[in-house]
Amino acid sequence: MDNLDYRGDLSPTEAWALLSSDPKAMLVDVRTPAEWSYVGVPDLSDLGKRPLFVPWVGFPDMQMNPDFTAHVEQSIPDRTAPLLFLCRSGARSRAAAIAMTHCGYASCYNVATGFEGNQDRQRHRGTVDGWKVADLPWVQG
Repeated sequence: MDNLDYRGDLSPTEAWALLSSDPKAMLVDVRTPAEWSYVGVPDLSDLGKRPLFVPWVGFPDMQMNPDFTAHVEQSIPDRTAPLLFLCRSGARSRAAAIAMTHCGYASCYNVATGFEGNQDRQRHRGTVDGWKVADLPWVQG
């Protein structure tokens, strides 16, 4: 994949640092409502911010959300604002970062290991890496 498709990947701690240092930086959680409810959500209240919740795909059909880009554009009209996209492990959020870069947003980032991270040897998430393992603030949905 060409690096010009989006600004790049950030670890969860790098994402937190950017969200902390840039008042315009926004976190866009692209997981499904079921994931937000049952797995939890990032808590940005210490930064005086709230994530934007826009599913990349629907649940349970997992079909592309046709309103995704329009929803982000309506919610975040400033195309210079850094947008950090988060999903479970970094795949959907990477696709979202690419899509919004193609919509004209200058600084789209993928939170590479997502909220729950990669699978461990037992195929469980939340033990190897990701937002939760980095001990960043989150709340149960």
